[in-house]
Parts: sequence; structure tokens; C-alpha cells
Amino acid sequence: MSLDFWIKAAQLILSLSILIFIHELGHFMWAKIFHTRVNKFYLFFNPSFSLVRAKKINGKWHFAWFSRNLPEHNKPLLDEFGNEKRDKKGKIIMVPAPIDDLDDSDWRKYPETTEWGIGWIPLGGYCSIAGMVDETTDTSSLMQKAQPWEYRSKPAWQRLLIITGGVINNFVGALIIYAMLMFSYGEEFLPIKNAPFGYEYCQTALNNGFENGDIPICVGNKEVNTTSEVVEKLIIEGVCDVQVIRNGSNVNLNMPKDLGEQFLAANEKGFMYLRVPFVIDSVVSESEASKAGLLSGDSVIGINGIETNSATEIMEQIQNSAGSTIALTFVRDNEILQKDVNVTSDGTIGVKLKPLNNLKTEKIEYSFWQSIPAGIKHGFKTLGSYVKQFRLVFTKEGAKSLGGFGAIGSIFPTSWDWSVFWNMTAFLSIILAFMNILPIPVLDGGYVLFILYEIIARRKPSDKFLEISLNIGMFLLLALMIFANVNDIVRWLSNIFMQ
Repeated sequence: MSLDFWIKAAQLILSLSILIFIHELGHFMWAKIFHTRVNKFYLFFNPSFSLVRAKKINGKWHFAWFSRNLPEHNKPLLDEFGNEKRDKKGKIIMVPAPIDDLDDSDWRKYPETTEWGIGWIPLGGYCSIAGMVDETTDTSSLMQKAQPWEYRSKPAWQRLLIITGGVINNFVGALIIYAMLMFSYGEEFLPIKNAPFGYEYCQTALNNGFENGDIPICVGNKEVNTTSEVVEKLIIEGVCDVQVIRNGSNVNLNMPKDLGEQFLAANEKGFMYLRVPFVIDSVVSESEASKAGLLSGDSVIGINGIETNSATEIMEQIQNSAGSTIALTFVRDNEILQKDVNVTSDGTIGVKLKPLNNLKTEKIEYSFWQSIPAGIKHGFKTLGSYVKQFRLVFTKEGAKSLGGFGAIGSIFPTSWDWSVFWNMTAFLSIILAFMNILPIPVLDGGYVLFILYEIIARRKPSDKFLEISLNIGMFLLLALMIFANVNDIVRWLSNIFMQ
């Protein structure tokens, strides 16, 4: 695999590790505030064994490296005649055994302290809270009377805070990251009107009336200042009315309501891009461009008789003309010239383009105290945008566009940039907070739903109901993860076969 893949993978794993640790720490903190035992706190999953385990026993830390996980210390539940009790499926019912018969070196003898660890599957983590019915629960422990240090014995309002602690931590963490980014880097953006050559559009936009070079100025009768505002209103919110500047004149466009669905169905990476002219920065020695007499500073304005100042369109024409000859029209010293240039078999002519260095961007600098409200505002704006975007998931095209770890990893760049990394981490933190609060069993929002039911009905759902609900929720969640990651694989294979 390429270096680019490993750089993206490293960023993804580091980002998710930070977010999962922050999330589970939220549960842990509130559990401890309300004197609730936390059995285990693990970063990464640890089936069968753990990379490292640590536990504080009698004031001293103990560590175990690459050790197998200890089974629960249980014994069969007996009836009044000394016979083993069985459940409806015929399975022996197990209950916690006395810990006094354990050896002093056995960590299970000290349940009052938390076991910390790092697993070997770097795709998650968990915080196992005593007396809580979740995917880490050994149901035998629920056969005993609830203890005062267990989650299930706490009042509803305390359990509500313990459950929502992870979501709160993720959202507050995102706001802090955004604030620190504002303080460290400020905000720099290109006002949409300051694009000297306008913008280029994806095929979906072109099919619906946009033309390359258009500059959007109003969407839904509201002035827009950045490309992200245009995309949010057209793709996410489904606004139809657009006004653009085209060849110096204002032109009104009307987009279809399903523009967002069309965009997703086309699987296009972006809606609009800054238009860059084809200005030669340097010519490769002994290349076809050098042989044709092209020089640094030449500005190509046409190819094969078709006028265009778009570097993207010109490069596409060059690539499509591999192994043949093209006619380039260009400007040199205010004079329009034309030359025939041979194109190599791999679709190149041997030039490097000059980047746009004179863009009139705007930058806002923030002091430390100014960055805090700016970061909070940006975080809530990001959450609002994501919530609006979530509607597309329930469309046919939206379901097809769902992605797993491959899609998440693809948002990171192929070179390590800390500002981009923390921006993406903050964005993923908001997504994690929102997704976790959805009212689905096994997610935090499912537990919140059960607690709210308890508060309203003045009685708890049964442990059996919770167990069944969690199993259903886990099945649905796993099915969704499999579906999303299969989508990644299908897209990856499609890209291979289309090349």
C-alpha cells in the first residue's frame, strides 16, 4: 500500500482514539462524581487479550503486558435443594462468586478500583460501569440485589448525566478545538466575489443550468459570501433560486428540489471549484512543450480552436489527446499566438502551471478571549449544518453514499497538517456526539430514551426488556456498519475497474 494510505490511516486512528477517549471519559467522570464503580476503561477493543492492563491496588499501580483477559469470577446459582438453576434456554444461571477465596494477586479481588487498558483492535473503546445493562455487561451480575455503588441503584437524574457525559464531552471538546484553531490560525477565506475567473462546477450542476465561470452571489434571495454557504443551501437545504454573475451580467437560475440527491447519486467529490487559468510556470527540458517553443509565462486561452481559460478543461483535453497533436492558442507579451504541440502517450506535454498567488482573501485574527465565542459559534454552526444534511441519509441516493472507515479516512489529507487534522477531529467529534444521542438502543440516546420513560411512567423498564432492546440495537448497528463499509468496498472496486 502507498505512503498516502498509511498517512491517512494514521490520522484516522489517532483522531478516533482521541475522540473515543474523550467520549468514554465523559461517562467515567460522571460515574465517579456519583460514586458509581467503573469496572473497566479501555481504549480499543480487547477480545481474548489486551496489550496492556493497569489497576491500582492498595495504593500501588500494577501492570500486565500482553496478558489474557480474566473471566468473570462466577458460580452457579443454586435453589433451596442445592441444584443448579437454569434459564428458559436450559443454560445454567451464573452469579458473582465471593471474592474472598481469590488469591491476593488476582485483580478480580479488588472490584472497587477501575481496570485501565489498551486493546489490540484500534477501532473503538469502552467504559464498563457496574450495574449498567450494556454490551459489556455480564448478565449474571444483575441476578443479585442492586448495590449502592451500582449504576442501576442511582436516581434517574444521575443516570441521565452519566449516560450523556460522553456526548457532552465530545461536543464541548469540539468547541474547545475550534476555539484553539481560531486562536492559533484565525479564519481565512476567499469571498466568493473575489474569484478572478469564477468557478468550475460538477457535472450535476452543469446539467441543471450552471456554466463554468459563473460566480454565485445570491441563493434563495440571500447573499452568499463563501462557497460553503452555496453548497449548504443548494445541496443540504434544497433551496432552488440562485443568482449568478455570468460574463458580467446577472443571471437567475432555478435548481430542482432533488439537486442534493442528484449530486449524491453521481458520486461527485465536490460541487464547485475555484477556476484557475492555464499559465505556464516552467517548461520541462526536452519535453514536447519545449520542442514546440512554449515558454514560462505563456497563458493558454484555447485548445483545438475552442476558447477556454480553464486549466481543468485544458488538461482534460490534453489527456484525451494522448499520442496525438493539439493546437494551443496562448498569449505572450500581449500577443495571441498558436502552436501545434505533440502529446505523449501518457497524456502530458511537459509543463508546470503557475499557482494563483494574488487572491484577495480575508483573514480574521482572534485574541485568546475572542477565540472562545468564535469557536462556540462555529461549533454550533457545524452541528446545525450536519443535522440539516442528515435528511439526505433517508433518501435512496443518501443510503448508497453512506461510508464506513474508508470514507471517514478519505477526508484526511495525504500529507500531515496539524491544522487540518484538528479541524477534521473537531468535525468528527460533533458527528460522534450527534450520532450517539440518536434514540437507538445500544447508543447513548437509547439509554436516555429509557430513562425519560422511567421519569414519565415512574417505573423502570425491566432488565430483560433492556437486554432484548440492546441486542436488537446492536444487530441494527452492526448491520449499518457492514452496509456502510461494503459501500466503501464497492466504490473502491468501481474506481479500479473504471480506470
